[in-house]
Amino acid sequence: MTSGGPPPDRPSDAARGVRGSAPGKGSDPLVVGRIGRPHGVRGEVTLDVRTDDPDLRFAPGTELATDPPGLGPLTVERARWHSGRLLVRFAGVGDRDAAEKLRGAWLVVDPTDIPVSPDPDEFHDQELIGLTAVTVKGDELGAVSEVRHSGQDLLVIRRRDGGESLIPFVAALVPEVDVAGGRLVVDPPPGLDEL
Repeated sequence: MTSGGPPPDRPSDAARGVRGSAPGKGSDPLVVGRIGRPHGVRGEVTLDVRTDDPDLRFAPGTELATDPPGLGPLTVERARWHSGRLLVRFAGVGDRDAAEKLRGAWLVVDPTDIPVSPDPDEFHDQELIGLTAVTVKGDELGAVSEVRHSGQDLLVIRRRDGGESLIPFVAALVPEVDVAGGRLVVDPPPGLDEL
């Protein structure tokens, strides 16, 4: 992730694996990217990708809604990878000044556009956000408030005391995810859940 994550009501489309939001689970738009700084002088922007299929989501001709809505919709004119970052140029954005005005905007899609994963160990961000986190002993830690994608997927647990714990989303530390039951089980090494 870049600085900050999606707003709480804007889950990502991209983490054991988390893929973003579950289709049909709410009608809020789902984040597929966040526009970063301009790149060069011809209107390209860096993009913080929040989807598991950037080649599809940012294919030329794709129209994307924005949050805030007044900046879009935006149509992808071209997309290319450069030094590990996705660079995108949107139709009608022809210079650095126009690109700078888009900085920080969220690119969103309708939740019905996100396919269900056939992998039972793969979850969408929105499925995880709000789940109650309990230890293997049954002690309640708090609730998942965010999923951060920064090299490794991290669950942000908002503890009951108001603090936060970051738990890597790997099967060894999160052995059970029960979306229907509204909880997940965390088996952190000593001290990890007390951060």
